[in-house]
Amino acid sequence: MAKIMVVDDNERILEVLSKVLERKGYEVMVANSGEKCLEMLKSEKPDLILMDVMMPEMNGWKVVEKIKADPSNKGIIISMLTVKSMTSDKDKSLIDVGADYHISKPIDNDELLSTISHLLKTHE
Repeated sequence: MAKIMVVDDNERILEVLSKVLERKGYEVMVANSGEKCLEMLKSEKPDLILMDVMMPEMNGWKVVEKIKADPSNKGIIISMLTVKSMTSDKDKSLIDVGADYHISKPIDNDELLSTISHLLKTHE
């Protein structure tokens, strides 16, 4: 089963998403900051990253730019998972920083799992 990294500064969101994903059989990695995500990517490569935008110190968009700039991360699917849902936010995620998908919070667990399954299948 695929390995998914969840990056969010909200511990409750990390906990809930981890349980939802693990119940579906995914291997889950969590990072509570952009810096932690980048550090973890030096030794482990997930198949997909769910990235929050609004985090202290380094926002998710900046983290995605850094991930995309490193050739060793090629092939990792990145979806923003954020409350930032305006068209300009989605454009920034998809066009400006190069994320593969943009999911707006709040999201239903079944919808999230369906989206993840679709992303993993289309990037095989």
